Amino acid sequence: MRLWTLLKTTSAYRLEELIPTARRPKVLTMLLALARQKAVHANASDAERLRLALESLGPVFIKFGQLLSTRRDLLPDDFADQLARLQDQVPPIDPDIAIRVIEASLGASIIDLFARFDREPLAAASVAQVHSAQLKDGREVVVKVLRPDIEPVIKQDLRLLKRVARVLNRLSPDFRRLRLPEVTADYEQTLANELNLAREAGNASIIRRNFIDSGLVYVPEVHWPMTCDKVMVSERIHGIPVSDIARLNDLNVDLKRLAERGVEIFFTQVFRDSFFHADMHPGNIFVDASDPSDPRYLAVDCAIVGQLDDNDLYYLARNLLAIFQRDYRLVAQLHIECGWIPATAPVAEFEAAIRTLCEPIFERPLSEISFGHMLISLFKTAGQFDMTVQPQLVLLEKTLLNIEGLGRQLYPALNLWDTAQPYLERWLSDRYSPTAVLQRLQKQAPGWLESLPMVPDLLLNRLRADPATPAPPPRPVWAWAITLIGCLGLTMTAIQPDPPLTLAIVSSVVFTFGLVKAVR
Repeated sequence: MRLWTLLKTTSAYRLEELIPTARRPKVLTMLLALARQKAVHANASDAERLRLALESLGPVFIKFGQLLSTRRDLLPDDFADQLARLQDQVPPIDPDIAIRVIEASLGASIIDLFARFDREPLAAASVAQVHSAQLKDGREVVVKVLRPDIEPVIKQDLRLLKRVARVLNRLSPDFRRLRLPEVTADYEQTLANELNLAREAGNASIIRRNFIDSGLVYVPEVHWPMTCDKVMVSERIHGIPVSDIARLNDLNVDLKRLAERGVEIFFTQVFRDSFFHADMHPGNIFVDASDPSDPRYLAVDCAIVGQLDDNDLYYLARNLLAIFQRDYRLVAQLHIECGWIPATAPVAEFEAAIRTLCEPIFERPLSEISFGHMLISLFKTAGQFDMTVQPQLVLLEKTLLNIEGLGRQLYPALNLWDTAQPYLERWLSDRYSPTAVLQRLQKQAPGWLESLPMVPDLLLNRLRADPATPAPPPRPVWAWAITLIGCLGLTMTAIQPDPPLTLAIVSSVVFTFGLVKAVR
């Protein structure tokens, strides 16, 4: 039924006219003939009809339009302008309905909750809308309210997407390589998180804490006593939309510095914090231009965040750095090492393919290159080597597209490579510095110490489970003595606020050596 709705919407808004007749699939033409509808908004432009159609289809399709709106290099200006309206100009819900949701969620009347509540919303998005208000103590806040009855619509669309993904997955090896079912499952989890405003508030608090002493970005403070799964109250901020380039220019804002800081914020969130804002479209980003020479970002709507584990971060950083350094052989080896392409893939051929793809884009500003086109070429090239899409990196790729779109609007001459390479080199150097290694040892030491007394019981249980195993030779007492000495050294390292680096390294080596000799 939802697929039928999609066909009727396509017909009503005449979206098939966006596809040249010669390239229009015959199956689509036949289905649209069956679902033929009376044209709506017939006098509207193609771009406006596309926006209205996406609005009518609901949140999943609105978010697709939001992502497209940042890619002005892939779209005509009129389409980009229309889709940009999806970011914060979705038709709002009735204020009386919003008030009823707030009162039911917080268990009090709107008069008792706020000194002032503005019925006219500040912004309306696909999942929620925002009203300005004032607390009883005089603080200015914004109140975010989840749209009622939004969950059934999203679940229906996701069911359709999952079915389509399963069908496409069976049709071709190319689709199987994209791992569409896993990607759709990740997207489902992402949208589920966005439907819980308490989780969004938690995300915002973490990002705020990560940058609390930084001049790069500011995240509004959450007012927790009035925050739950359907309502979120937070500090009101005042800034200039990052897409308002004309106003930023009027204020003489340093756009080059602003664009470079956007790149720095992204890499800091990904590699330092492993926790990044993954919905960085222009509707969620503002600029504090109180000091035009030192502008600062203001970030809202932290519902969608991305996280990567240590292995993903390590391989991602080394891959990016190897590309920046044009070490294509290392790129090929890393792809095999981390399992992104099969171990049987020919390294030399894959190296040559990456070189052919990457060389043309170096030493060129963002105004002359497109990551969108590069990603399309990458998928085509990688398909020859059975490279699979990594679902855990999909949000990261989406955020990179957002960053490119913002950078292109702010400062088209920005050289992403020159901005990112020093940061990646510094991150890898810091991660494997003696101090960082010592900190990780201190973090792991309590767990090792807790598990150490259980090692003899684990060995005995293993032997009892396999009676055919011959009795092991007596363990040397000296090996257990060395293990105990190393354990004591690690304990001293863990409890001292500023332990000597030599003690940590020697203790780790002694403990590992003794334990290996004792249990082998």
